Amino acid sequence: MITSSLLSVLSAAATSAAPAEPPAWMQFLPLVAMGFIFWFLILRPQMRRQKDTQAKIAGLQKGDQVVTAGGLVAKVIKVDDTYVDLELGPNVRVKAVRSTIGDVIPPNATAPAND
Repeated sequence: MITSSLLSVLSAAATSAAPAEPPAWMQFLPLVAMGFIFWFLILRPQMRRQKDTQAKIAGLQKGDQVVTAGGLVAKVIKVDDTYVDLELGPNVRVKAVRSTIGDVIPPNATAPAND
């Protein structure tokens, strides 16, 4: 009888000495932290770059030098709401969709090597 009461006391002590389990929301905390880090280091700079590019394309003017999405360097001849007339070389003009302009080359950039 003494041994059974001793066992019950020891088992009660063992169960009360066990560490408490953390709340369930604590398991999701690392996932939320990784999501925030992913947004801050990858998505936010990408959205900023995209916004800057859209602002450059919206501000296109006649005489600007641009690079198309296909990699062609051209001079803007005429700007429309949807289309842009580009001059690739002497007497070589093409019409491009405005959204296919990849970048606007700043006027103080170096001249291409083949000029």
